[in-house]
Amino acid sequence: MADHALSFDRYGADEPASPVILSVPHAGRDYPLALRAALRVPLVALVPLEDRHIDAVAIAAQQRETMLVQRVARAWIDLNRSEQERDPGMDDGASRQAMPQQSARMRGGLGLVPRRVSGVGEIWRRRLDGDEVVARIMLDHRPYHAALADALARARARFGTAVLLDLHSMPPLTRAQGPARIVLGDRFGRSAATRFVHRLESEILAAGITPGLNAPYAGGHILDVQGRPAQGIHAVQIEFDRTLYLDPALDGPGDGMAAMVALLRRMIDAVADEALALPGAIAAE
Repeated sequence: MADHALSFDRYGADEPASPVILSVPHAGRDYPLALRAALRVPLVALVPLEDRHIDAVAIAAQQRETMLVQRVARAWIDLNRSEQERDPGMDDGASRQAMPQQSARMRGGLGLVPRRVSGVGEIWRRRLDGDEVVARIMLDHRPYHAALADALARARARFGTAVLLDLHSMPPLTRAQGPARIVLGDRFGRSAATRFVHRLESEILAAGITPGLNAPYAGGHILDVQGRPAQGIHAVQIEFDRTLYLDPALDGPGDGMAAMVALLRRMIDAVADEALALPGAIAAE
């Protein structure tokens, strides 16, 4: 299952048995010694960066699908940011020329290596040497994306279509942000065909849960890089409200865990059904 030379675990067979590929990039809870030694805040202050225990939901729901689950914490490197989103505020190797106009995420301290945590502020006691960040890119970021791209290419080759479900969790939305408790992101239609989003919305509504689309989360770098609908590879980000599956402290699994596992399973099955219904699709053996 897992190659421990890598910082992520792979589930499923080498050759995908489903057109659906699952990704869990932000649930890692491994904090390397080098990270802990560089912190200016207690380790617990980094927990809000985690998609807390969404990996447990995904692992319980996964059956034959190929799935990648990152083990190393998002505070080490964020797999949902591009290699160019290096923060000059704390990374000596960052190039302002590579990204002259910083994104809102970068300005908020959530670049390739996060600099800040909401409610806590700056998290590092020192600036990072550029070579440190390059090493994380080479050892953690690129291998994950390469493995994901390979799985999607193999799924498309076998089934005619591949669909990535990129799984995340979010804090409860504010009243101003809206009533959604599961938010789907398709980069405003650029990363996936509408038919897949509609099937996911239908399953969410059937569970009595309000879905949202692209607000406030439209997806990030993973969808930008992996989603290529014109080439038969679709990608949708799914954000679960943490109150749906965690305890009241939003720390450990809660009473809703089993229901969210069952819902995610139905969502996976619905997307697979939709993919296999497309003209030219190749049914699983």
